[in-house]
Parts: sequence; C-alpha cells; structure tokens
Amino acid sequence: MKIKYINEEIKYIGSQLAPHWIYKNHKLQGDAIVAFCGECEVKLTEMVDIEDVINNEPIYSKYMLSFITEQFNVDLVEGVFRQRLLICIIKEELEKRGIFAERNGDDLMINGGKLTVSIATKSHNSILIHTGVNILSEGAPVKACGLTSELGIDDIKEFGATIMQKYSDEIEDIILASTKVRGV
Repeated sequence: MKIKYINEEIKYIGSQLAPHWIYKNHKLQGDAIVAFCGECEVKLTEMVDIEDVINNEPIYSKYMLSFITEQFNVDLVEGVFRQRLLICIIKEELEKRGIFAERNGDDLMINGGKLTVSIATKSHNSILIHTGVNILSEGAPVKACGLTSELGIDDIKEFGATIMQKYSDEIEDIILASTKVRGV
C-alpha cells in the first residue's frame, strides 16, 4: 500500500471521499492511504453516513488530521473491518504515548470528548475510508478532544506518518499471512 503525507493544508468537505481522488490528485495508483491537515466541514449534502443525515448531524472541526484510504478488490464488510483496524492503530499509538482512549465502534473518545470521526463506504470499484482526528477541539458541534489542544501531541506530521505506516504494514502482513496456510 502506498502512503503519503500531504504537506499542504486541505479543507476536508466530504467530496474527497471519491474513487481515484488519491490517484488523480496525488499520483498514487492502487491501494493507498494519504494524510493531511486542515479544517473539516462536511455538510449534510456531502455526508455518506445516512444515520448522521437523518439525525441532522453535520461534521465540523476547526483543525483536523484527515486520513483517506482507497483500496481495491475489497467488499464493504471487509472495508469496515479495515476502518476499525485503522481506528485501533490510532488507539494503540495514543496508548504508546500514555493516552487512554475508549473505542466505541469507529469512534475514539477521551474523557467524554470525541477525538475522531470515521466512515467507510464502497464505490463501484473500491472501498473508501475517511478517518479524521481532531487536532483542535474548539468550535466542534459536540464535546470534542484534540491531539494538540487537550493531549499535547504537537508533531502531527510524525503522528500521521506513523499511523499510515503501521496501517500499511498491518494490511500487507494480513495479506501475507493468508498465503502461508494450507487449505483444509
């Protein structure tokens, strides 16, 4: 899986969760994950989470670390498993830094504040995942927690790069592990 940290700020508005967005905009063909920082504002018209639309819950963060991944030859259920794996890797990395996060499905909470947003969906030929991690909590529509504002994590690029590398390594190891067993 190809990985890239994008240094330019990008406002995540939901339209980036689209087939071949990574390839078209960042020249990474095939399975890939990218990360970038910027404001996040997903209006109801761009939401793919129908539950959030029904509940009239748009997403906003003044400053967020966003991960987008596109993976091919994967069905939606496996895509959701991979989404949860990404969340677990973020949780593990926080715990290595002495920060305990509670995971509820695809959400990470710290002291009752929401640290992450995440969604997995399927396009006609791939699965797409967006996971956002608040850097700043101010201005969020719900009680939130931020990497920098509450948790003291200042090197966001290093944190993002670590998460992407661990996710890529885990996916590759899972695929490799499937090749070493004999069928019964």
